[in-house]
Parts: sequence; structure tokens; C-alpha cells
Amino acid sequence: MEKTVQLYEGKAKKVFATTDPALVIVSYKDDATALDGLKKGTIVGKGAINNRMSNHIMQLLEKQGVPTHFVAEINDRETVVKKVSIVPLEVIIRNISAGSFAKRYGVEEGIVFSEPTIEFSYKNDDLHDPLINDYHAIALGLATREEIETIKKMAFKVNEVMKEYFKGLGVTLVDFKLEFGRLDDGSIVLADEISPDTCRFWDSKTNEKLDKDRFRRDMGGVEDAYKEMMRRVFGE
Repeated sequence: MEKTVQLYEGKAKKVFATTDPALVIVSYKDDATALDGLKKGTIVGKGAINNRMSNHIMQLLEKQGVPTHFVAEINDRETVVKKVSIVPLEVIIRNISAGSFAKRYGVEEGIVFSEPTIEFSYKNDDLHDPLINDYHAIALGLATREEIETIKKMAFKVNEVMKEYFKGLGVTLVDFKLEFGRLDDGSIVLADEISPDTCRFWDSKTNEKLDKDRFRRDMGGVEDAYKEMMRRVFGE
């Protein structure tokens, strides 16, 4: 199997077709964007960290019964994944108030919820990814009721597994974004990535931020935070 043409380039990744129509190669970049693309920059080494961490966690989730698009890691930055059509919903699970949730509802960051929350955004750059509910998603033909129920169930399962896993590394999983895709047979799998770009990680003891918020909020120490997450996951 070989890489052929580039199919897509997003903010953080490039996707290439391969000689196998069912598989694509994802290549992770060091580019970083925030604030709906208004803030742009580079986080040195981010692509390799996100690729390796995402693959590690996807394999962990597969063992716990969550189907994913992961197939094989080629090198530090490139991974073979199953070709999917992405369901145009960003799925956000929150365990603790932070980021847009805190801002939207006028509450402080750090409130631990009695149970996790879930929200959907319509994945549409032109509309700035507005919040959307199940009924709107069905009305717009983005997903069926059955697919949405599957996605919810899988998202909460991902949260359970990851919360426990990161707790063991001295990291609190505050919230995270997931994306799901459909395989040719219509089945839903976890796609995209799981990394400090898509999750909020706080040190369990100090609440120090170990994720992309350091870039979003000009806090400094961005590369160090990513490297620290890498060290905790891989002992490197």
C-alpha cells in the first residue's frame, strides 16, 4: 500500500489517498489555530505528539469495545486509518466547567459536574460550528436518531475509559471533542484524533493546564505542556 494523491488539508492534518480505496494516510502538522482560525501559530513537535498519543488512546479504546478508524502507525507523524465519511457533528463531553461552557453560562472554570454533559456542534466553518441539538441534527439530515444514540453511547464510553486512564497518569480529563465517521457499511466508528489539541488536560494536583489552552490564551509553555503529556503517556 502506497500514498497517492492528497485528498484534504485541514488546520492540523493532511489526508492522502492510498492504493487501497478503503484506507487513507493521515499526516499530522505542527500548525496550530485557535479562536475560530483568527489566531495562527506553530507548536514545534505537536504533530508527532498528537499522532502518537492519539494512536495509543485509540488502541486503548478498541480494547474496551469502542470501534475506531485506527489501522497502523507508519512513523511519528503518519498513520493509516480506515476511510470514513465524517458525520458533521463535533461531540463535546465535559466533566468540569471550562472554556466556552464557563463563558456561555457565566460560571467559573473548575466546577466538577455531578455527571458528564454532552453537546453537539454543527461542523461547519462558514457558520462557526454552532451548537445544535439532536432534533436539529436529524432535521438537517446530518445523522439519524439511531446514529445519534450510538454516538452518545460511544462518547460516554470514551469518557469513562479516558478519565480512568488519565487519572492513573496524574491528569484530570476536563473535557474533550470527538468526531465520528461512517464506514462503507454504514457503521459508526470513532475518527479524527484524541490529543492535547482536542482535550483539556489539567494536572491532578496543581490544575496546571497541559493542553492547547496555553496556546489559545497566550499562557506560554505550550511546547512544554505537550511534551509533559507525552512523557506521562509514554514515559518519554
